[in-house]
Amino acid sequence: MPSRRVRIRFPKPAKRVLMPLHHRFGVTLTVIGLVFAFSIVPTDAALASTLLVAPSTALADGGPAAPQQQLLVDATIAAPVVDRESIGATDGIDTLAHIGTNESWAKLVLMFGGWPQTDANVTLMLRWMRQENGPPDWWNRNNPLNNGYGSGGGAGLGSYPDLVTAAQYCAKNLQRGYPGIVAGLQAGTSADTTAAAIWASPWASSHYGNGTHWSTRPVEIVRAPASAWGF
Repeated sequence: MPSRRVRIRFPKPAKRVLMPLHHRFGVTLTVIGLVFAFSIVPTDAALASTLLVAPSTALADGGPAAPQQQLLVDATIAAPVVDRESIGATDGIDTLAHIGTNESWAKLVLMFGGWPQTDANVTLMLRWMRQENGPPDWWNRNNPLNNGYGSGGGAGLGSYPDLVTAAQYCAKNLQRGYPGIVAGLQAGTSADTTAAAIWASPWASSHYGNGTHWSTRPVEIVRAPASAWGF
């Protein structure tokens, strides 16, 4: 008996439906967003560290306590740091003028020049003023350093209407033509170094004997008459 072939037909697999590309991107981004959101949720311990609870208080009539009030504070907020060492004060023009001493005038020159009012700079200015006019009459002609710029006297024998004006012109003259002196005042660390720059400059034709006519003993602090300050 001849054999019969039996053909078995298997069902065709269903076609896989593919989601459009832009939809797949959207789903992926949504999943990533959910994972990221759960990862940054603060823990109970973190919330507890930033939770301020106001103590409950009972009512005056013995009634139930008022509900607790809660204030959530971001744990990343830090209190500002105040650098108290950087806080300082410098006497102003009017204050220095009313003090009225040779030390005040020295500080005025430094102020107008934008140079630090260090002990070295103030000492240097006082010594310089002493070599020009001397402490007993340091305000002579309202021109403590015998400055020729703006005073009407090219040889330093001119005068100014008041000592504040004299300080302004002194600072301007130094800035316009005495870089060595300005460098020393800007550093403000050594009265002797700046003095050497003064001797080497053309400020005085004698050059102060290259230092032999320059005293380093303490300078007497003397107050000028109010009229010299324009009062």
